[in-house]
Amino acid sequence: MQNEGLASGQRLELERGSVAWMPCHIGKDARIGENCSIGALAHIGRQVVVGDECRIQGGAYLADGCVLDDKVFIGPNSTLLNDKYPPSGNPLQWQPVHIHSGAVVGGGATIIAGCSVGRNAVLGAGSTLTRDISDNEVWAGNPAVFLMTRNTYDEKQLQLKDKHQPMR
Repeated sequence: MQNEGLASGQRLELERGSVAWMPCHIGKDARIGENCSIGALAHIGRQVVVGDECRIQGGAYLADGCVLDDKVFIGPNSTLLNDKYPPSGNPLQWQPVHIHSGAVVGGGATIIAGCSVGRNAVLGAGSTLTRDISDNEVWAGNPAVFLMTRNTYDEKQLQLKDKHQPMR
């Protein structure tokens, strides 16, 4: 079976050094910053703002109007919603999600309309966020709850890296 003519896995060069992997959807009036990467099967809605150096993994869904500041990581199959009482069909009621600079959203996480993720905050994989996360906090679960500070998270990550360094 041949798949000639399909755009699957094809690299699409965007403006300002950004790239998207096809197939994906980038909605009307979406603004993509410098040096961003958008994975295959990602859906970037209309009027979404993506800051510089963001990484949006495959299968992610960013509803219309959502905002990502600089250096945000969105894990695969994550969902950022904008309609708290769907389907309203009324953009005037929408409450898009805002992800602040340096934040991480783990794979498969869902962020309910109107929530924001603070600067350098982390939302764990598979979590459902129903309220705002403050700067430098790590949350996880369904619904997501506070687990630790970003400093503690980074220390644990370094410990794992050190523990699994290849022998020389």
